[in-house]
Amino acid sequence: MSLLRPTMLPVPASSIVLRDARTRTERTVWLQPFRIASTPVTWELYSRVLGVAVPDGEDRDAPAHSISWTGAVSWCNALSVETGLAPAYEFSGARVHWDVSANGFRLPTEAEWERACRADSTGPRYGPLQDVAWSDADAVTGAQRVGRKQPNAFGLFDMLGNVWEWCWDYSDPARYADYRVLRGGGWADKHWSVRASVRRGSMPGAQLDDVGFRVTQGRAGEAGTHAGQGWSQRADADRAAIGGPLPIGWTPLLQARADQSHEGT
Repeated sequence: MSLLRPTMLPVPASSIVLRDARTRTERTVWLQPFRIASTPVTWELYSRVLGVAVPDGEDRDAPAHSISWTGAVSWCNALSVETGLAPAYEFSGARVHWDVSANGFRLPTEAEWERACRADSTGPRYGPLQDVAWSDADAVTGAQRVGRKQPNAFGLFDMLGNVWEWCWDYSDPARYADYRVLRGGGWADKHWSVRASVRRGSMPGAQLDDVGFRVTQGRAGEAGTHAGQGWSQRADADRAAIGGPLPIGWTPLLQARADQSHEGT
């Protein structure tokens, strides 16, 4: 890859079935072609875009980690500006709005991520665990250099293992408010977590040593719309709107935003 641009590979148009274990539902999503980085964002690229040094003790060819979701989308905008593309994200206080018509760099939607990871494979992984992913089985103590395991059929490395990767989508807006999706599994995870279908979530401000990100690029919809590549703002609202008494510990996204607005008055 160039100093300020990751190697982007094409993913052909196709459908993908997404499953939600908590709600025991599934949905089929049709995706238009898109481009995705061949590896997670490395410390080398991350630091060059920001004009800072690689952190002490970090391997420049390993995935940048301990980057929050908010930090990742901000970095995507910085890369877009540096490469002359339209930034995909607009910030309004703590909220982030995605301009689906922008041609800049962005996080993948959950549907895009799973499509890219599977690369037309149908099993839990696109190859044997030891061959394709850094996991607990390797007994490593941190993120490893990218590209040292076998790629999938699309030429993508480290889609499984090494570091979890942030996606654009909310994880479960009825239960966990603004938590965002994590996919792929990490270097310390057991085999059952390092699978193409496994999804987790975390707070958008969380910085975890086994979480990084990978970028996609290109338009996902028409200007002024709020949907694209398997995501829609309306679906987020529908998923967050639940009736009746809330189970203990649940904080629906819409209620969380209402509370924040009240606190600001």
